[in-house]
Amino acid sequence: MWTVAQLSADLASGKASSRSLVEQALERIGRPDGEGQRAFIQVDADRARADADHADRLRQAGIRRSAVDGLPVSIKDLFDIAGQVTRAGSKVLANKATADAAAVARLRAAGAIFLGRTNMVEFAFGGIGTNPHYGTPKNPWDRKTGRVPGGSTSGGAVAQADGMCVMALGSDTRGSIRGPAALCGVVGFKPTMRRVSREGAFPLSFTLDSIGPLANSVACCAAYDAVLSGDPQGLAEIPAKGLRLLVPRSSVLDDLDADVAKAFQSALSRLSAAGGLVTEVPMPAFDRQAEYFKGGGYAGAEAYYIHRERLDKLDQFDPVVGKRIALGKDLSGPEYVALGFLREEYQRAVARAAAGFDAIVFPVVPCVAPAIAEVEKSHEDYFRLNMRVLRNSGLVNFLDGCAVSLPCHEPGSAPVGLSVCGTAMSDRHILAVAAALERVLSSA
Repeated sequence: MWTVAQLSADLASGKASSRSLVEQALERIGRPDGEGQRAFIQVDADRARADADHADRLRQAGIRRSAVDGLPVSIKDLFDIAGQVTRAGSKVLANKATADAAAVARLRAAGAIFLGRTNMVEFAFGGIGTNPHYGTPKNPWDRKTGRVPGGSTSGGAVAQADGMCVMALGSDTRGSIRGPAALCGVVGFKPTMRRVSREGAFPLSFTLDSIGPLANSVACCAAYDAVLSGDPQGLAEIPAKGLRLLVPRSSVLDDLDADVAKAFQSALSRLSAAGGLVTEVPMPAFDRQAEYFKGGGYAGAEAYYIHRERLDKLDQFDPVVGKRIALGKDLSGPEYVALGFLREEYQRAVARAAAGFDAIVFPVVPCVAPAIAEVEKSHEDYFRLNMRVLRNSGLVNFLDGCAVSLPCHEPGSAPVGLSVCGTAMSDRHILAVAAALERVLSSA
């Protein structure tokens, strides 16, 4: 399992080179029996090799640009990369970028090696991970059945889980980083929205979009968050003993799949045994999701505005995405204004409940990854399962909070993610808390 710490040490000692890491990644992407052809929409092998050779020459000259210098990463297809076409997982968009997106530019300056563009739900509007244009990458768990990867950062999650990159850059509007991370068994981090610039990233929602990493550990996510946000604050190492963890007694705990309920309860038991102070607290603010996301909420209305000049091409969209965008016209101006006041009320309520706690913890997704065949049976099945997958994670976006999806399942079982959540701008503390919980949950 690739981690920033291990690979950085290997590069420094000469045990590995950036070129050798890129070759390993390209080999995994290109395996005929693997998911690389569906996980990636575009692979830039020659450019990656050239950039890796450049990183190796700099290292030999004693130059290290950052903690992630020379490590291969993947980029979700909605980010601009200078000279490339951004399609956002669609067939109707083909914007040739003249400059890197801000997040891409930060990664490039830090010495990241770009392997290519990863597949995604068209225009990032969905939590399941299907894409009729470029194929649906299969979840690493239960490939025989063929399960969804989660969306919208579908290709990034599969690429990360299958060892095709050290980090997958994603976006998160209602769980599009954390959902795929949870369903595919990797770590994902959604930062407070304003910490990472969204310039040059094709939008879904101006109000809710966030940009962050999927990786193999909390420390890896923290390393890339430092680059993306420009926050030099180191990650404090804190013990799990004494951490105050709030379990919200609300709908986020209702109707959990048996595997999810078992993994979540086991995680809470282990954290309690390690000295964590786990307290269940009523959280009625979490039970008003029907109001927060009525008619698509912010994302629905804002996506309708974003795609207003493409509405005559809806027949060329993924049908389920086109249908969701079309619904955005139904949110009136007064309702949009009222949603802002409702959000402020929600943020105050959660802040009051969370005061005195280090983090809020609950399952990222209430179910295990559904089978692709089940999702594709009908539009009704798709929308039902999509809302189920998004049910819990969207609460963090509406909060404008930050959250880590941390694997909490037993090895070999269905992947389950533990949400470690905080209010706005508590990002580095939440990462430190998640790292402490990770040490407990990953111990034998």
